[in-house]
Amino acid sequence: MHILEIPSFFTPYGGEFCLEQAQALKAIGHEVRILSNVQIAITIGLKGYFTLPCRRYEHERDGITVYQSFQRGVPKAVRWNMKRWVAIVCDMFDDYVARYGKPDILHAHCTKWAGYAAMIIGRKYGIPYVVTEHLPYEIYVQEFGPSPYNGWQIALLKETLKQAAMVITVSEELVDKLSVYFGTDYHHVFISNTVDVDFFSYRPRRKLDGRPFCFCCMAIYDDRKGYDVLFEAFERLAARCSEVELYVAGRGTDSQLFRSMVKSLGCSSKVHVLGELDKTGVRYLLYQSDALVLATRGETQGLVLLEALSTGIPVVSTAAIPPSVRLNEASWFVEVNDAVGLADMMGKLVAGKLSYDGVKASRMVCEMASPKVIGEKLSAVLSEACRHQ
Repeated sequence: MHILEIPSFFTPYGGEFCLEQAQALKAIGHEVRILSNVQIAITIGLKGYFTLPCRRYEHERDGITVYQSFQRGVPKAVRWNMKRWVAIVCDMFDDYVARYGKPDILHAHCTKWAGYAAMIIGRKYGIPYVVTEHLPYEIYVQEFGPSPYNGWQIALLKETLKQAAMVITVSEELVDKLSVYFGTDYHHVFISNTVDVDFFSYRPRRKLDGRPFCFCCMAIYDDRKGYDVLFEAFERLAARCSEVELYVAGRGTDSQLFRSMVKSLGCSSKVHVLGELDKTGVRYLLYQSDALVLATRGETQGLVLLEALSTGIPVVSTAAIPPSVRLNEASWFVEVNDAVGLADMMGKLVAGKLSYDGVKASRMVCEMASPKVIGEKLSAVLSEACRHQ
């Protein structure tokens, strides 16, 4: 099967899930490429706005051919930027067909706006499309405001979901959460994002004798990730457990504002800020840590939790993690915004009051989200969509 992946966003703004799924599908024999138009925002990507290529080009990334373009966004011109983004993707698709022929199916990542572009392309060429929805409810709230919202985007996105051969959500709960905006009048199925279980493989941790218990948190610096709650919880924990440390990594965590937050803590000497890490750096931090903690206020899945569990360490997080992707063998959850509860749960872990089986948890992640498992699930959905075209 000839599959073209179209992400709504990609490097330098994340979107690696698209690449990982492309690799998983290619590994089981499919012809897979990525068509990526990334809108660069001058407000958060000033350097890239002026230095990234202005031409379309192809490059290889981890064994996948990427047909790439960078679009310079116009500040506050949301609707104009969207129309231009979709027009560029459609024009790039025409070029793609001339180079590689018409794909059997389009796999868009996020309804807004790759799914919408896939719908337009699909109508023109008679190609079915599938959408994987990754964006959490909280992202839509940030953009649209609380429901009910009937802005110009809603009708376009509802139609995109309705016309899709299948909508894949990365947690079972996401459909109900997004229904306040988009309803449920579309076909949907739950398939997890992939975890590179060979890369994030199990490894026993160092004994605690004579060293602090090390928590790590890897998340972008954003209100949704709950760093204010995490820091309050860690202060409470450090006040009664002297042998604890917290290592923090993620985009924006090396900013002046974030570092000022850390310096204001009474336990700032125990908090270590690492900034944004690449995949190898993430694995190294997980291997040096005894547990992952995430005070998130909203997640579609929480992939970093599965990566941590795959390496064999336990997780303490919040009820924002969807139940369908929780592994209870080595993870515990408290209410959102509950710094006291989070501190207490972290303390129980430090004191050895919470038992967990790291080997079993690692195996369960493999059974749930390995590239082979996800590749086969995606292949089945895409094949079925082609058959019913």
